[in-house]
Amino acid sequence: MGTFIQLVVDGLATGSIYAALALAIVLVNQATGLINFAQGGMAVLSAYIAYAFVQLGLPLILAIIIAIVLSFLFGALVERFLIRRFERGDPDTAVVVTIGLLTLVTGICAVLWGYNNLGFPSLFPLTSVEILGAVVSVRSLATAVTIVVIMVVLQLLFLRTKLGLALRAVADNPASAAFSGLPVGRLLMVGWGLAATLGAIAGVLVAPQLTLTPGMLDTALVYALAAVILGGLTSPIGCVVAASAIGVLENLVAVYVPLIGHDLKIAVPFALIFVILIVRPQGLFGRKVVVRV
Repeated sequence: MGTFIQLVVDGLATGSIYAALALAIVLVNQATGLINFAQGGMAVLSAYIAYAFVQLGLPLILAIIIAIVLSFLFGALVERFLIRRFERGDPDTAVVVTIGLLTLVTGICAVLWGYNNLGFPSLFPLTSVEILGAVVSVRSLATAVTIVVIMVVLQLLFLRTKLGLALRAVADNPASAAFSGLPVGRLLMVGWGLAATLGAIAGVLVAPQLTLTPGMLDTALVYALAAVILGGLTSPIGCVVAASAIGVLENLVAVYVPLIGHDLKIAVPFALIFVILIVRPQGLFGRKVVVRV
């Protein structure tokens, strides 16, 4: 029983990493209607920026705040000068652009900081506590709590605030939003800026656990996309639940299903995606979209 609880706790800690990126992907989609495959790379760049300011002697919390502000500006500028040129065109083209952006950002990080593993300082204590017989890192616990808080804030943003409703209106129908008097261009920039900010938070939370490298979040991005599909593109809560479920299920299958083991456990989220896309394409918590023609 102790092993089972430990696997569940460790899975929830890993799932919080996937959830952090998944929330950023949902935010971009809700604000612009696009899937940003560069989200992981932008999060890593933000972590490197915070690391650079720490190396200059700034306190960690101040370095993180500066990185978050710069990330917002970077996300807004990326939308204004790059993504906007493709937003009205073929959606597949925009997807390719974000993949190209991921490659560019990863390359920039490699050129400036190299491929060596760098130790990123943690915001939270490195101690552990015992819960129901399982050893839980305080850092993992605090990261999970932070992700839950962000999830709640995003849910309230999109459902209860004028800014959130405006972002959703622009993503659903930019032309109608413009006729309604909404500043479509500025809202798109704000949406990408907020997503970059969320990515920055994810990056600085995850970097102490994974060590800082240009490809730090490449694998996590795959799982985050799986969580988005499973939970639903329209549901921050669904993404967090799906990411947590993927992390737990992976751990349990790796230990209790010898045929799969640790080598094939990455197939678990893809099997779930296959089933969900057939049974419920909008995701477990997503809304079904009705198109009128």
